[in-house]
Amino acid sequence: MSLTAIVIDSLVGACLLASLLKDREKTASALRIALNAVKRMGPSVLAVIAVIGLIVGFIPAKWVASTIGSEKGALGLLIAAALGSVLFIPALIAFPLAKSLLDMGAGLMSMAAFITTLTMIGFVFLPLEIRELDRRFALLRNGLSFLVALAIALIMGLIL
Repeated sequence: MSLTAIVIDSLVGACLLASLLKDREKTASALRIALNAVKRMGPSVLAVIAVIGLIVGFIPAKWVASTIGSEKGALGLLIAAALGSVLFIPALIAFPLAKSLLDMGAGLMSMAAFITTLTMIGFVFLPLEIRELDRRFALLRNGLSFLVALAIALIMGLIL
């Protein structure tokens, strides 16, 4: 286990303990709600992670360079942003994955778009988001997030 994981787990444990000391009933209720959410979404999340893990494991370096490399320009940027929008990969995995893709020939702006859309857009969870937060809100949030991700990628390309 990494130091970061230990620190985060310790912080979560301390907050849980503080919550238990303050109000045991509310904490138990919150934990039940969280457990039910995990039970409801868990199988779908695990299936998506497994499929995406297999797909990413089989991507050849030539494809990365020819599809989202620097020489592809705006098209490569849009492809990377679209991939980031539809894939479900935890943020902690996204950064090492982006580094690997950069090493395989991906462009810097493309990777900025990929990471930003990966963390801001939840295409995989769109049906759940629509059900819980309303269709209009979910579509507007995801659309604006996509545009902001492209702007961030362009700014990163100019700065770096």
